Amino acid sequence: MRGLCLLRFQNPRSCCATLSVMAKEEKRSFGANEAGLLVTELRQQFNSGKTKSYEWRVSQLKGIVKMVEDKEKEIAEALHMDLDKPELEAFVSEISLTKSSCQLALRQLKNWMKPEKAKTSLTTYPSSAEIVSEPFGIVLVISAWNYPFLLSLDPLIGAVAAGNAVVLKPSEIAPATSSLLSRLIDKYLDKSAVRVVEGAVPETTALLEQKWDKIFYTGSTRVGRIVMIAAAKNLTPVVLELGGKCPAIIDSNINLKVAVRRIIGGKWQSNNGQACITVDYIITSIDFAPKLIDALKDGLEECFGKDPMESKDLSRIVNLNHYKRLESLLNEDNVSNKIVLGGQRDLNKLRIAPTILLDVPEDSQIMQDEIFGPLLPVITVENIHDSFDMVNSKPKPLAAYLFSNDGKLKKEFVSSVSSGGMAINEAVLHVTVHTLPFGGVGESGMGSYHGKFSFDAFSHKKAVLYRSFNGDASIRYPPYTPRKQKLMKALINGGVIGIILALLGWSKV
Repeated sequence: MRGLCLLRFQNPRSCCATLSVMAKEEKRSFGANEAGLLVTELRQQFNSGKTKSYEWRVSQLKGIVKMVEDKEKEIAEALHMDLDKPELEAFVSEISLTKSSCQLALRQLKNWMKPEKAKTSLTTYPSSAEIVSEPFGIVLVISAWNYPFLLSLDPLIGAVAAGNAVVLKPSEIAPATSSLLSRLIDKYLDKSAVRVVEGAVPETTALLEQKWDKIFYTGSTRVGRIVMIAAAKNLTPVVLELGGKCPAIIDSNINLKVAVRRIIGGKWQSNNGQACITVDYIITSIDFAPKLIDALKDGLEECFGKDPMESKDLSRIVNLNHYKRLESLLNEDNVSNKIVLGGQRDLNKLRIAPTILLDVPEDSQIMQDEIFGPLLPVITVENIHDSFDMVNSKPKPLAAYLFSNDGKLKKEFVSSVSSGGMAINEAVLHVTVHTLPFGGVGESGMGSYHGKFSFDAFSHKKAVLYRSFNGDASIRYPPYTPRKQKLMKALINGGVIGIILALLGWSKV
């Protein structure tokens, strides 16, 4: 950790490069053979039944809580090294959410594990039935770089709570957090059943070549397709937490000051726009746009000062590749001249100021790709109702937001716009509600997690029917006499009166 503390004050790019060199020097080769051996070892552990016990699951969850409590400072330092993430933002958006997710699982695990009673029908009388949650087996979790601690541990919490053996592959783009996770999980969790594999594309490819019982991936749509193709070879089920262009539709009849604060929170306070659920673009009416932009300017200055490039409350861009990607979005023809606020850049510090653009062309790259950064286009329409068609013309986003006091508009928004999740008069905050599933639809992903939904994501719901040897009706079996046919049809149709009539010989065939 002393090395980490020294590195945190270096240039972010040289810091990542130094960590990369250190990792290459220390790590052993990890290819398909090593991945295969790892899966074999974990399957032996799972087949022993150890991970299925309530006691083992609780011990792992308690280990995660203790890890977070013991190493909070080191976790915040790693996040600062990878992203210049402000300490409070790191605590609120990663450390505290991880801990609360784990504590919820500890409180509710017994209830989650209980079989769920199910009703039976007349055709199986006398009988009883239940739905049993059983672990899939050996699962692979591939996490993302933008919230590298939370997005690694939150799925892992669901996986161990459900009784699985787990391999976690953290993102190599956040090397400090990846290295820290590897060390901490090895120390605080059962390394015979929970393992971390660090590395980049070769290591991930080697892992994806193995047969898993479930794969959980968080990241881009492009890589999500690669993961799904790899999973399809073994018919492995997947959860894909992807992204998309998350819109915020802003009506004029709102508390503008509160709305602007929440938009800033859902954009720049969310890892400086580097989040899958952050506000990607705004749609508002032509008449209201000037007022909204002025309010955003005031709000940004209030939060980050007159020179946001010097603000310590904004994360930096994660690396040079992403910096250049964002810069190319700004430099495109007919886009650079649409900047109404911000646009400042510092290559050496990998910083781009909060930037607002007005009415960029619909066919520009910034309106086609997920931005994943501090750039915010504002698109105007004649009528706010026209915004729904614009949103629906694009692939379904992971989240969609509406700011309005119009009850009819809210209902229309919920019923006509398809997205992974929604928030009305709020942005991003819906993901903190553990009773709501978090996941995408269409190109923004499949499957969901958070709270009990995490447990369910890593559990097979096994249907179980119980019967005794009593009540065995001969009408089930050949030969099918006319009387048996009448009784069977009446029984299947479910009418008690029809069954009585059939028994009396009065029903029609």
